[in-house]
Amino acid sequence: METSRSTHLLSRARKKIPGGVNSPVRAWKAVSGQPRFIARGVGARVFDVDGNEYTDFLGSWGPLILGHAHPEVVQAVTETLTRGTTFGAPTEGEVELAELVSQRMPSIEQLRLVSSGTEAAMSAVRLARGFTGRPKVIKFDGCYHGHSDGLLARAGSGVATLALPDSPGVPPAFAGETLVVPFNDLNRTAELFRKYPGVIAAVIVEPICGNMGVMLPAPQFLAGLRELTRQDGALLIFDEVITGFRVAAGGAQEVYGVAPDLTCLGKILGGGLPLGAFGGKKEIMALLAPEGPVYQAGTLSGNPLAVAAGLATLRRLARPGVYQRLEEHGQIFEDGLEKVLDQYGMPGLVNRAGSMLTLFFGVETVNHAGEARLSDQARFGRYFHGMLERGIYLPPSQFEAVFISLAHERKDLENALNAFELWVRLEATG
Repeated sequence: METSRSTHLLSRARKKIPGGVNSPVRAWKAVSGQPRFIARGVGARVFDVDGNEYTDFLGSWGPLILGHAHPEVVQAVTETLTRGTTFGAPTEGEVELAELVSQRMPSIEQLRLVSSGTEAAMSAVRLARGFTGRPKVIKFDGCYHGHSDGLLARAGSGVATLALPDSPGVPPAFAGETLVVPFNDLNRTAELFRKYPGVIAAVIVEPICGNMGVMLPAPQFLAGLRELTRQDGALLIFDEVITGFRVAAGGAQEVYGVAPDLTCLGKILGGGLPLGAFGGKKEIMALLAPEGPVYQAGTLSGNPLAVAAGLATLRRLARPGVYQRLEEHGQIFEDGLEKVLDQYGMPGLVNRAGSMLTLFFGVETVNHAGEARLSDQARFGRYFHGMLERGIYLPPSQFEAVFISLAHERKDLENALNAFELWVRLEATG
């Protein structure tokens, strides 16, 4: 496979961009090797600068549920572009998008558009603290809520500890207001509420994990969080940046029947352009400036191009049979992967929620981050490169999700499964 142009571009990039990339996971550190520089995408395909073609199961990390360069999205953005790129003033599209999101997710009575999922989570936490007048926040090990200082924390030793920051440059005092427990551990969460009564502002959680690989909530876990927060007077924040409009029209909160106080959105919301949002109960959102004292602002918030792409995407997803197709294709892919693993006696499992899934090697269960970290990451690296050589583009990390789009046809899934079987056969025979 020819990669000389990607190699040359990476060399140039490293001179001016830290690590040669503008987001760390793009550097392929987890799987070794060098990243491919992508030139274009169409439907379920991407093409790199050397002319190599791949079936894409990365989907730009989740936003492209319709596939690359979907005609309706392209048309919407093009028409909007002719009228201007940004105004720093309200537009009709912002109102339409807010109304549409509220219709899909009734727990969101009002929302504020921002430019990224990180900004959405950061702002939701600030609002929760402002509303409750409390300082501490509970998050779960392995759940990623962006790179804001207070949320870059993970579990320490013991039952549950005040976490140390995960990154230099984050003052320990910032991370010290974040309490971290294992995902799916309702008992330890309850212990924190007993230890810090009336001090916890919010629990923030990915209702379905997508940033430690896909992990599903245990039965009654989300409902249990709803009850714990309600009893204590804390808020429940669902980070649906990945799951929003992915697992259902109304996100994971529709699937599990649990309504949070605040919700964070991104990825699919912008249809492939930078856009995020946070929203929830009107009484909470009323604290945001200019109505209230909690300040949040953004020059490009509600950017017309991103709003147009988001509206086109959500309207396309409203058509009958969309989520049934995604579920069916997700099931086909899951069944096919597990069949090959069983056939060749290779230890592993697939965690899936609709059209997002993760294949873990060497483990029998993955219900929290600790179990995910026990998976065979070296084998995952070989798997990634084996699939890449066969024209299948996957997330370059064990701790991410494969995304199936509406652009993927049955034959795309079958080709990927055939490539997987070929790789497993070689791997199993040494």
